[in-house]
Amino acid sequence: MKLAVERAKDKVARLSKKLIEYGLVAGTWGNLSTLVPEENVVVITPSGMDYNCIQSADMVVLNLAGEVMDGERRPSSEAPLHLSIYRARQDVAGIVHTHSEVASAFAVARKPIQPVVEDAAMLVGGPVEVAAYALPGTAELAQNVVTALGQRNAVLMANHGLVGVGRSIEEAFTICQVVEKCARIYAWANTLGKPVILPEGDVAKLYRAYRESYGQPKK
Repeated sequence: MKLAVERAKDKVARLSKKLIEYGLVAGTWGNLSTLVPEENVVVITPSGMDYNCIQSADMVVLNLAGEVMDGERRPSSEAPLHLSIYRARQDVAGIVHTHSEVASAFAVARKPIQPVVEDAAMLVGGPVEVAAYALPGTAELAQNVVTALGQRNAVLMANHGLVGVGRSIEEAFTICQVVEKCARIYAWANTLGKPVILPEGDVAKLYRAYRESYGQPKK
């Protein structure tokens, strides 16, 4: 495969290990993928493999129709979900699906995670909505997630977990971390009183500022 694909495999393998390191998953659940636009393919984690042992050679390369282009392993069972998001969102080049505990608690309660802190507002662009329940790996679940995600960058899967999307897989990973932190803060704030949710207009301004001017310009 081309050099860009090999680099993408290395990147996904490296971030896979961080899923365990940062406590975003337990066991072999959760999955990651990245789009390689030069080749119009997706590199995705294999199904049911120990993230501590996973290597770049274990990655699976799919085209956007879901056909295996490279790899000896079976792709993640959530490949249809990843591919549906890539087809629906031209701005997305990385997807991370986690089972972090507090975000998953909101998914079980089927309650959105509201934008109560500015970093979450900047990264997500609004509340983290809950996609209607469907069985894992199904086309129905994929469609439900795409619908609930809309143009935001994170969505909850009812009774399941969290999906973060980004312009890169690194950004998607960070979004999952920040959403979990926001979920924790929101849950704690609910025990203290009524949380104050950031106004919709301010959320839009924060999101736009992050997308257009946050960080350092590319050289």
